[in-house]
Amino acid sequence: MSDAGVHKQIGVLYSEHHNWLANWLSQKLRCQYLGADLAQDTFVRLFAGRLPSNLDNPKAYLTTVAKGIVNTYLRRKNLEQAYLEALAAAPEPVQPSPEERLLVLEILADIDRILDGLPAKVKQVFLLAQLDGLPYADICDSLDVSLATVKRHMVKAYSHCLSAI
Repeated sequence: MSDAGVHKQIGVLYSEHHNWLANWLSQKLRCQYLGADLAQDTFVRLFAGRLPSNLDNPKAYLTTVAKGIVNTYLRRKNLEQAYLEALAAAPEPVQPSPEERLLVLEILADIDRILDGLPAKVKQVFLLAQLDGLPYADICDSLDVSLATVKRHMVKAYSHCLSAI
């Protein structure tokens, strides 16, 4: 299907289902404005991605896309909240400017997105080494895995991060 055909199909989806999706999201999130914003983001995502050629159940498809957007939004809000709590606990002279805060939040969201592509064990090993500063031997003990496994997971995590950059 041509780009014009896809855009027309998305336009039809928008006109037929936008209000329903915005209301559904508003109820789920208990906020009318956030529901409307994320419904709009859902249709923006459709323009950026590929639309299935045969949409038998458009509401189910839109719900699936919207759930992914909600999950991303909630994960980002959790990161932001954790960062703000860490800032609040920091002494006053360490407080960054609003611009620095925004930059750090964007970087944290990017890191979270990159690490989300790793298998769970690899991600756990990487975070224990990088965030907690644990030596490989301590990671072996805490996860009950061999040193070779920890090293292999770290190589995989580093490779994944480098390819994402």
